[in-house]
Amino acid sequence: EVKLVESGGGLVQPGGSLTLSCAASGFNFGSYDMNWVRQAPGKGPVWISTIDTSSRTFYIESVKGRFTISRDNAKNTVYLQMNSLKPEDTAVYYCNADHSIFNYWGQGTQVTVSS
Repeated sequence: EVKLVESGGGLVQPGGSLTLSCAASGFNFGSYDMNWVRQAPGKGPVWISTIDTSSRTFYIESVKGRFTISRDNAKNTVYLQMNSLKPEDTAVYYCNADHSIFNYWGQGTQVTVSS
């Protein structure tokens, strides 16, 4: 059974930091590009970052310099380190695994940035 389980979300003040984790199982993690996608209240999903199978990283402009994506293939886990958080980062954050015709999603973790 394929599973992607996100964790690490929560309530943080503006300027604070959080690290999200996504633990994968049931597929060959190292062969998949891993993505983080977020969905703010009342809005559609937005791609924010990718780490590919060669560990090359890509970011949407609005999080460059603040967010860092990484992966640990030995632990089948992808991370999103989020610094200098802003209220507009408030969203449900989803982990996504992508390879060819296969695409898997986690259940999401809520991040709320508020004072």
